[in-house]
Amino acid sequence: MVEINESSIITGVFHVKPTVHRDARGCFVETYRREWIPNGREMLQANRADRAEGCIVGLHFHLHQADYWYVPNGTARVVLHDLRVGSPTDGATECFDLGGDEHPCVFIPPGVAHGFASVTDMTITYLVDGYYNAADELGVAWDDPVLNADWTITNPELSERDRSNPKRSEIAERHRPHWPLRT
Repeated sequence: MVEINESSIITGVFHVKPTVHRDARGCFVETYRREWIPNGREMLQANRADRAEGCIVGLHFHLHQADYWYVPNGTARVVLHDLRVGSPTDGATECFDLGGDEHPCVFIPPGVAHGFASVTDMTITYLVDGYYNAADELGVAWDDPVLNADWTITNPELSERDRSNPKRSEIAERHRPHWPLRT
């Protein structure tokens, strides 16, 4: 039976532990159903990324888009940070691992910054509830000390975009997500 729990650290984040069916051939996992996420919107686009051990991707955030992450191969250290002004968990940071035999997944609502470190070589797949929109691709510094993020790796490989993200205190007001979200 699938197990779905709202995060005790960040409001609106849902951790999913799907049912894994195993036999001599391997395993089958149903990784997502819209009905699992309360007030979830329909996912419109699926993406996949492969990352070598030692990379950090993020922290990214969107004002209008939610993400649903699954790591079918390898291990990712996920870091989430609530940027939503007025949220009951504004300023909270949550760190956890995705990957492994239990095939955990996570739903990330708009306004929550998200990133991951590739603890091992890994593959991540993610569903989004909006088509790619460059104007809604925002970021915050992965190493901002205010976030108190535990990435588990040092000296990561980063994209130029992620190296140049602003600190939380430097995010322009027009890019700050608010609670409740204005879509």
